[in-house]
Parts: sequence; C-alpha cells; structure tokens
Amino acid sequence: MVTSSILILFVAGLCAAAVLAAASKVLHVEEDPLIAEVEACLPGANCGGCGYPGCSAAAKGIVEGDALPTICVAGGNEIAEQIARVMGADVTFKEPKVAHNICRGGSRANRIFDYEGIHDCRAEALLYGGDKICGLGCIGMGTCVKVCAFDALRLNSDNLPVVDMNACRSCGKCAEVCPTGAIRLSGMTQDLLHLNKGDDCLAPCMQKCPAQVDVSVYINQLKRGDMRGALLTIKERNPLPLTVGRLCPAPCETICRRNIVGEGVAIHTLLRFVADWEMDSGVRVKVDCNPPTGHRVAIIGSGPAGLSCAYFLRRIGHEPVIFERREQVGGMLRGVIPEYRLPRKVVDWEVQSILDHGITVKNGVEFGKDFTLSDLESEGYEAIFIATGAWKVPPLDIENSNVTGIVSAVDFLVNVDRKTTALKGKKVVVIGNSNTAMDVVSSCVRLGSEVHVLIPCIQRKMSANKNEVKRASEIGGNLLYLTSPTRILAENGKMTGIEYCELQYDDPQKATGKAKPIKGTEKILTADLLVVATDRIVDESPFKDQNGEFLFSMDSKSGGIKSDPTTLQTDIPHVFAGGEVHTGRNIIIQAVADGRRAARAIHYFVSQGDIPDSENPQLRIIPETILKDMHVTYTIPRINVPEITVEERKSTFREEVKGGITYEAARKEASRCLRCGLTCYDSEAGAEYAVDADVKKFCEMGRE
Repeated sequence: MVTSSILILFVAGLCAAAVLAAASKVLHVEEDPLIAEVEACLPGANCGGCGYPGCSAAAKGIVEGDALPTICVAGGNEIAEQIARVMGADVTFKEPKVAHNICRGGSRANRIFDYEGIHDCRAEALLYGGDKICGLGCIGMGTCVKVCAFDALRLNSDNLPVVDMNACRSCGKCAEVCPTGAIRLSGMTQDLLHLNKGDDCLAPCMQKCPAQVDVSVYINQLKRGDMRGALLTIKERNPLPLTVGRLCPAPCETICRRNIVGEGVAIHTLLRFVADWEMDSGVRVKVDCNPPTGHRVAIIGSGPAGLSCAYFLRRIGHEPVIFERREQVGGMLRGVIPEYRLPRKVVDWEVQSILDHGITVKNGVEFGKDFTLSDLESEGYEAIFIATGAWKVPPLDIENSNVTGIVSAVDFLVNVDRKTTALKGKKVVVIGNSNTAMDVVSSCVRLGSEVHVLIPCIQRKMSANKNEVKRASEIGGNLLYLTSPTRILAENGKMTGIEYCELQYDDPQKATGKAKPIKGTEKILTADLLVVATDRIVDESPFKDQNGEFLFSMDSKSGGIKSDPTTLQTDIPHVFAGGEVHTGRNIIIQAVADGRRAARAIHYFVSQGDIPDSENPQLRIIPETILKDMHVTYTIPRINVPEITVEERKSTFREEVKGGITYEAARKEASRCLRCGLTCYDSEAGAEYAVDADVKKFCEMGRE
C-alpha cells in the first residue's frame, strides 16, 4: 500500500514537471539585460522612496523611459551618474532633499490626556489627533525612527526626532507615517522660498518679522556656539543681516513672549552680533547655490529689495542681472544713511557677499532713459523685477516753497560731510517725523548747527524709530511736537525763516483724530537752511510712455507700482515690483522680504509658467499663539548695548553710535530666549544665568 502510494506520487511529480517544462517553453520571457545592468547600479535598499515597490521595479521604469536616472533617493548623484552611463544619457541636476522636524514642543508641550495604548504615533493620533494641545506637535513615540531604513533618525531627550542630514536619503517614509505633519521633506529651493503657513510651527517673533526669519533657531544656535549655523539660518530669509541688524526697528521684539514677564529678547542685537562675527572674521561663510538653470532675470535697482531678489534667484540657480543708475551698488544704503548709523565698510562687505555668488551688475544705466522694458525683453530676459525705491521728497505746499535755501532730505544726506560741510553756527529747520528727518538733525548738529524740528504729531506716533528720536534729541536737536509750517519767509528769492503753528488732536487726551492748527499760535523761526523730510515718494516719470500713459497700474494709496501683495506681479505678467517702489516709504526688512517674495514668484514663472498660490498662508498673527500668562522660572535682565557719549557723537561721522557686544554677553542674552513654538515655550530658559545663586537655588528647591 505504501509502495503504491509512493509510485503514484512519483508519477504525478513527473507529470507536473513535464507540464511546467512545456509551459516554460511557451511562456518564457527573457529579461532585458539592460534592466539587470541598471539594477546592478542601484543600492538594493528597496526603500520605496522612488515611488516603485523596489529596486527591480525602479530599474525597469528607468529602462522603459518612465523614470529618470536620478530617481534613486538612496543612492544620490553618484549612482545617478552610473545609471546614466549605462543608459547613454545625461544626468540633469537634482536638488537633494532631506527630512526635518518642525516641532519644538516635545516633552515640554502641554498634554490633554495620558495615552497608554499601542506604542505607535499613528495609533495615538486616532484619539483627538494625539495627546499634545498643539495639533502640529510631534507625538514622540518614534514611529518615524522605526521606518527609516538608513538610520538617519533618532529621538532626543525631549522625544523629538533629530535628523542626521548626511544619512538621510529623502525616501519620505518618515513623513508618510507621521500623523501630525511634524516631519517634512524639503530641499534648498523650497526652504529659501517657503512662505509662512498657518500649519507651520511659528513662534510669534517669526510671525511678526516681515522676512519671516526663524528667530528662535538662530538665537539658540548662537547660544550653543554654532555661529556658522546661526548665520546660515538667518540668510535663508535675510541676505543683509549686517544692515538689518543696524537699521531695523525690530517689530519682532514687540511680540516676544518675554515681554509678558519682563523685557523682550534683544533679537535685533543678536542678529547684528551674528553678522558682525562673520565680517570681523574676515572670511565669508560659504553659501550653497544651485547650478545655473539658464533662466535670465533683469533686476532694476540695487537697493535692499533688488539685492535680496538677486540673492535668492542666484541661490536657486537662476541668472539675475542688476541694472543700477548710480555708479555704486546699494541704493539708499550707500551714501544716504549716515555712516554713524551704517558704516561704509558694512555696506561694502554685505554687497560684495551677495555679488560674489555670481551676480552681474550694470552700473550707470537708468530705466526709462538708457533702456526700456522692450529692450530687456529683446535681450532675452524672461522676467523683470523693478525695485527702484522711493527717492523723491514732495515739495511743501505753502507760500514761497520754491525759493532758494530749501533742500530735500535725500539731497542733503547725499552731500553731507562731502559737499555740505559749512554749517557751523548756522540755523537749520527740519520738517518731518521720519528716520530720514532724524538723520538730518543728527548730521546738522555734528556740523555745528542749531537745529529745530517741526513734527506734526506726538512722539509715540512718529514714524521714526524711537531710538533715533531719542538720539536726535540727546545730541541737541530741538524737537517741536505737534507743529506744522504755515509759510516760508523770504527776501530777494532766498529763504530767511519759517512761520509755523501748533496743532491739536480732535481728542487731545487720547491723541486721536486729526491734528489741526490752533489759531493764534503762529511763531517764527529764522533759518539759514530749510530741510524738507516730510516723506519719500516714488518718482513716477520712468514709468510713463511717450504719451504720458503709465506702463502699469499705480497704487493710489502708496503712490507706487501696483502689484499683487504675495507674488508682487504687476498687470504685465512677466514684470514684478517690490520694495519702496511698491509700498512707498517703508522699513528695510520689508524691502528684504519683498525681494524674497518676488524671487519665489519669478522662479515659478520662469520655470513652470505659472505661479502657484501659497496654501494656507499666515497673513496675520495666529490668535492662539498670543499667550496672556506664562510661568517662567528664571529672570535675566535684558542686555544694555553700549553707545558712545553724546559729546563723542558730536565730533564724528565715522564712528557708530551703537557698539557691539561680547560673545559672553550675546550668549547670556540668547539664554533669555524661550525657544517658543506655536503654543509651547521653555519655562526653564536661562537657568545658567539666573539673577543670582540664591534665586537659582530657591527655584531649584521649589521644583523639588
């Protein structure tokens, strides 16, 4: 019985083998040797980051023309070149991407429940999106670490994923399994051009900064001694940190959460410290740029907006050319802002740092006279960015406003300490409340003048930086608040003085409503020179054709070129406009921000033909990020930045009023930063710099 069963099975096996042999002859498929050769180039990781189920499928896709030689995320450019040689193809540049964690909360984030279920982020997220009060918060169970085939992720002590940039192969598995979006993939272009979104982890300071600089990151890099990293973080958003660190009124500081329990962090001072570190070292930190794409962009104007746009376009691979009517690059940074606020060596270093990336400049050419939009189009420029600024000072609309002895603030500052030097003992009247007006005041006092300033508002409503107002007053300027000129006195066509009156608000107690003249308060000031600093507006003449018609729509409110607030695209699709030529007189960081926004829009326009809308843009301060109360353990006084004395200021145009700080002082100030996230913050920040040892000991006892 056993023997017969074995024989039956043996015969059945022979029959099956015969059938399979016959089938193999009929159904035989020969493997393309090219597929095998391509597969041999691949690393065999089978990570799926390329979108195919494994390396064999990816090799087949490459050979059949469905995928490029650069498809392998695990192998990088070296493997792409090997595949290209096998395929007889050229390798095009593929920008590398890496994973990064946007969450800063970790174990310090507020929790809404205790989770004791399956140890997987995806499982916990099924309950109300996770245990963190912040919907963007990393859940912290390390699911992303488990799925990474390249050991590029680990959890730190706060249960936050830390990415090894050298090991990451951008397969995207970590981002796929992250249920909150805390882990994301991005490359240099995306990082440089990213606009704040409502689902980003944004500290209030980053929301308030027009350039969207990641403040808490660079401050904490500074604190750790990573100066290079801090500078590169800043330059992802702001290519002019030396200048901005001296001139910006720091709107970010007004919303700093430290203000709730004391004074805000000196963000502006720390920005300058990082930028000064590079300049003082004498060695420029290398900034990566993509290979040339062949797309040419014309930039008209070399002020902050133009330089910023050129910088970002060049870094992502495009070829910007700057057209500048003056012989030097820098716009108003060069020769208009006094050297005691912005030294020439600072402008020289910063401008050259940008140009060294391979940006071409054509000096001594003026838009509307030496070249037109048509000329640029015929020369092959695919897009044009207009950033010519606001240089024109409107004349006074009062009696005798056209006599001699009256000069605009811009013309005065261009010539001060160069041609305008003979003002010792003279009387000067300045009209205006801007930073430009305060620069004129401080410069005139340095030249030995007696200076009076007519200001049409109270001090807190002035457009000038409060520190510049303070310095103008300290140095000897007589600031006359709530005053306005009524007529100019003149003899034989020359200005001899000015009549002015006092003003009063509709509601004097609250200083609201319009400031109106008070009858019977007229007074006279004799003067040798009258400087008009009421405003700076856009000169419209270059933007008109031969028939006097505007080339673009103009903004009736700002007086500048009308363009989309996000893309800065005008009603001529390939022409963009930003900076003060778009906004009118504004702060420098807004011009820098406009340059980056324009670069983003131009990049998409020249490379894709269409500019995508920014998804869920952060257009205003996110309400839940404004905390009303906080618990902060350690109190550390805000840094006092040294300034030269008033007497020293009066004797020099060359020395900066505001000095620098030491590294230890910068590190101490950096320790005050709470490393804020969307809603979380570090309540223990500054432990190493507690006010004194007793306070520190007391706080430690309280925690026990």
